[in-house]
Amino acid sequence: MTAACVKTDAWQARLELQYEQQAGKTVLARRAHNGPLLVQRPFYPENHVCHSYIIHPPGGVVGGDELQIDIQVKADAHALLTTPASGKFYNSHAHTAQMTQNLNVESAAILEWLPQDNIFFEGSRSRLKTQVNLQDDARFIGWEISCLGRPLSGKLFTQGQCDQQIHLLRNGLPVLVEHGIFNAEHPILTSNWGLGGFSVSGTLLATTDDKTLVENLRSCFDHSSEFKLTVTVINDILVCRFLGSQGETARKVFEQAWQLIRPVVTGNTACSPRIWKT
Repeated sequence: MTAACVKTDAWQARLELQYEQQAGKTVLARRAHNGPLLVQRPFYPENHVCHSYIIHPPGGVVGGDELQIDIQVKADAHALLTTPASGKFYNSHAHTAQMTQNLNVESAAILEWLPQDNIFFEGSRSRLKTQVNLQDDARFIGWEISCLGRPLSGKLFTQGQCDQQIHLLRNGLPVLVEHGIFNAEHPILTSNWGLGGFSVSGTLLATTDDKTLVENLRSCFDHSSEFKLTVTVINDILVCRFLGSQGETARKVFEQAWQLIRPVVTGNTACSPRIWKT
């Protein structure tokens, strides 16, 4: 590779967070970061549950950037993490941006992973991998929302590629493994067997196979003409899949679904992070 091909201004960022229970309350016991990826002070709108907001100060990701997030939730702790704004993946000029998220939840612990949507601008090239590692009876609720292009601004995803992986393991064994490659020139974006022309997709996962919950979710979202939502159970994991045209709609639908799912999975009623209201 010649010097002219090397991108030298890429961001290399890593964030490590560890949550522990102390005296009946979850605390952010350890945090370390390298580069522009961080959390500020934790919030306690529910007293015992620790809410944290992951911040990426540059405001966007470009080709060559590499971001890594490592979360550890120790036994009996309960953490909820979100982001203050949409993630943005800009035109990459043939370079690939990478984001790796490792979410580790120990026995009797709970992690709620509820980030805002990711917007993939025309011409962006990205590779995202989220791995959820659960031990024994660890509980998890998490979602990811992807917006290809900005159709409301007339900016369609006609160039670029988005490579996404979601792996959920329990005690080291795979429970759910998904890998999608969304190439702007591939019929997967427009075909009925793919995204069917929708620009926004999302996946919500939760550690429950409660049949009543499944039926309630289906009945709540079964009649919308604005989007499609399916609810299934795969290997004792509740899986909600969204297809639509707006990231804001996806987040509102998933938040409504989360309000139904959370009491079943965690025993707590929904308490939305206040950053969602700003």
